[in-house]
Order: sequence, then structure tokens, then C-alpha cells
Amino acid sequence: MNDSAFNFDTLSPDLIMAALEGVGLRVDSGLTALNSYENRVYQFTDEERRRYVVKFYRPERWNAAQIEEEHQFSLDLANAEVPAVAPLRLQGKTLQSFGGFYFTVFPSVGGRQYEIDNLDQLEWVGRFLGRIHQTGREKLFAERPTIGIEEYLTAPREILASCDLVPAAQREAFLGATDTLIQAIKQSWHLDWQPLRLHGDCHPGNILWRDGPLFVDLDDARNGPAVQDLWMLLHGERSEQLLQLDVLLEAYGEFAEFDRRELALIEPLRAMRMVYYLAWVARRWQDPAFPRSFPWMAESDFWLSQTATFTEQVKLLQEPPLQLMPMY
Repeated sequence: MNDSAFNFDTLSPDLIMAALEGVGLRVDSGLTALNSYENRVYQFTDEERRRYVVKFYRPERWNAAQIEEEHQFSLDLANAEVPAVAPLRLQGKTLQSFGGFYFTVFPSVGGRQYEIDNLDQLEWVGRFLGRIHQTGREKLFAERPTIGIEEYLTAPREILASCDLVPAAQREAFLGATDTLIQAIKQSWHLDWQPLRLHGDCHPGNILWRDGPLFVDLDDARNGPAVQDLWMLLHGERSEQLLQLDVLLEAYGEFAEFDRRELALIEPLRAMRMVYYLAWVARRWQDPAFPRSFPWMAESDFWLSQTATFTEQVKLLQEPPLQLMPMY
């Protein structure tokens, strides 16, 4: 792998300007970097005072066919009048390339932060997630992966085992806790669900509010169980999560059927995300943006706390899953 390209070392302002000029956009405002760890995203204004956002994809993560599937899903949602930000078609295509990078241009949209404790907003989000999944069930991604053990546990474990960030004195305990957690996940994970195209990373930060929800950043879109797009919206004590889940699923059910057996996947999915996330950061540590954004990962105490967190998550996996109806 070319680490220099993977870590955006060759993505200069001049290259960005030239790439945009190549698709007919002349930057008049300069480039304003927007918050994004995985990709490089910039807002700008053209000579006619129209605002855009350009996203340069991290090389060697998704191939062209996989990115085009993301774009098509966004366009399918837009055609279904679902409020998701879709890419612009420039010179007949949504995916562009220049200087070794794939990039895409979006309209610039604004909005307020989604309020995680606002049950009215949660109800709106539930309805639109039902509509997103209604469209997502029409077909599956052919090129993008399906959520599973290999991508979220097996491959990340290999990365963590060779990660220099894990202090030598803690490596054995941390990897032991990781292996115990992975084994517990495998025992809890089941395949009794129908896959569909998902947003994939539907946390509150990927929802804006503009007289209703606006879903952004489908970069992690993939196939998987419907509950993947629901569980990250739950927070707080178990009683609070049950209330949130009740509101979410009642609204979701207006547009799509939800198989409540998938509720048993919430804690396994949460645990899988924990392992995957650590490996995701470790894999990108040579990108200067990551040590700046995650400095605590270079500290010994962080890995001690992760060992404890993994041990605690094993206990949560052994508890009964969230249920809105009593089990008999």
C-alpha cells in the first residue's frame, strides 16, 4: 500500500483547485476544511456565489464501483423524497478522479444539530429511517460489504495485534480481553435477519435539523440488519433507552416492518463497533490528522481503560437484550 497516498500527503490546495476546475467549478472563496477524519472535505463558493462541498475519498478504502453504489443509494433516496444529501452530477457523472484521488461534489446544506433528548425529533427520525429502509430493501449492494464477523472483528483483531500504540506491558492483557470479547460476540451474533442497504453510520452527528431531519454522510453505507441504523440513536440508562426505542420503532413502523428479533443484535453490534473503531484509528495513525484528533490513544491509561471496557461489555452481552414486550 502507498502510505503517502493513503494518508493524503499528496493532496495539496493546488491539486484540489485543479480538480475542481477540471469539472467546471472555479473556487472564488478559498477552501474551508470541514470536520472529517476518514476523507478530506472542503466547503467553497464559486464565482456565482453558489456554495458547494467537495469530498476527496481516502485512497485504497473504497474502489470506484463501491463509491458509485453509495452515490446511487443517495440518488435512490432523493428520488423517494427522503431528505438525504445526494452528490451532484457533473459532466455526466457523480464520481470524479484527479491526481490519484476520487472526489465528489455536493450541494452545501446547513442545519442545526439534532437534539438527542428531543423525543419529537426522534419520532421524525424514526419515520424517515423507515423510509430509508423501505428504499434500502429494494435491492442489495453488490460491491459493498455486509456487516459481519470478518470485517468487524477478525481483521481488526489482526491490526490491533501488531499495533505499536498498544504498550508492550499491556499488550497481553488487552489482547486477552479483546479475544474474550470477540468470543462473546460470536456466541451472541446470529444471522436470523434480512439484509438491506443501510446508512451504516447513523449516529446523531450525521443528522442535521432543517424543519425535519436531514441525513448526511453515507460513506459507511453497506448491507446489514435494520437495527444497525437504530441502535446508535439510543443513549442513557436502560429505562431511557426503552422509551427512546418505543418512540423510534412506533414511528419507523409507519413505513417499514421491523423484526424485533434484531433487538438482540444491539449489544453485539455495539461491541463490534468498539473493536472495529480502535483498529480503524490504528490503521490511520500515520495520517497526521489522527494523532492530533486522538492523542489519548498514545497514552498507557487509554489501553488500560479499553481493557476494562471490553471486560464490562462481555457482561452486557450476557444480559437480556432490550425488549419492548415481555418475554414469556
